[in-house]
Amino acid sequence: MIVNGTSKITASHRSRTATVYLRQSTLIQVRGNTESTLRQYALGDEAVRLGWDREDVLVIDADLGLSGKFGQVREGFRDLVAKVCLGEVGAIFGLEVLRLARSSADFARLLELARLTDVLLVDDDGVYDLTNFNDRLLLGLKGSMSEAELHILSSRLQGAKRAAAERGDLRSPLPVGYVHDDEGECVIDPDMEVQAAIRDVFVAFAAGGSAYQVVAAFVGRRFPLRAHGGARAGQLRWGKLTHARAPAVLSNPCYAGTYVYGRNVTRGRVLPDGSVRTSLKRVPREQWPVVLHDHHEVTGPGRSTWRPRRS
Repeated sequence: MIVNGTSKITASHRSRTATVYLRQSTLIQVRGNTESTLRQYALGDEAVRLGWDREDVLVIDADLGLSGKFGQVREGFRDLVAKVCLGEVGAIFGLEVLRLARSSADFARLLELARLTDVLLVDDDGVYDLTNFNDRLLLGLKGSMSEAELHILSSRLQGAKRAAAERGDLRSPLPVGYVHDDEGECVIDPDMEVQAAIRDVFVAFAAGGSAYQVVAAFVGRRFPLRAHGGARAGQLRWGKLTHARAPAVLSNPCYAGTYVYGRNVTRGRVLPDGSVRTSLKRVPREQWPVVLHDHHEVTGPGRSTWRPRRS
């Protein structure tokens, strides 16, 4: 690594901590792109080469596998900002300063704090002195470009997902009773006990007219569940049919042979501490962007009789 602008590093900067901040957006990147992780750890050696004592080099790697988008809870980034505010940091090292944050708001805040406390930013492109207007302007432009890049990538991804969904080809977790075959098609679960359980849910609903009657019909009988994530992904498990789960089964259009995309949207909520939490919100049925009838074989009632209901 050849760093330009090393003349900006003074004894004052070297008397404080050289902080190496590590981040990769997802755990998949951490597992699959180990070279990037190694290069980021190696920045500690670069700090030593530029004049810091080894014991004055601090590596913050708590944010490996976390996105740099606004609202993401990043303990490592919070720790970094706190140390900058306390005047403990002389320079922040990263492969790219854009790794610090994908949000212009977070990035601009860090730059302002670095300017006030005389903290340098160091990456492959050189050393940035935030008290220098030209360096500050350049980093501000880089931050805006980073956020624009994230927006463009997200737009492309969402556009591709929408196109695949309109063809009925976008794979998503299926409700219990359906599985994907070797060709990716949605088919009825071959397990006969699973088939019987799903079929009897709709039989009980037709007879009793409410989710409570369905749950009552399954007292003493187990009900299937397919795990969609984690170490148990795809495994079939059994448990009780609860009052919370029965309406979800009865109102799922998949059982009527209908493929739906866009039933839920993500909404953000700002907490008192300034962090953002996201949650799913159900979209009204008439606003679902993609609805394809007769997409796959029916398990529950036919399309003509299927009606989402609340009980």
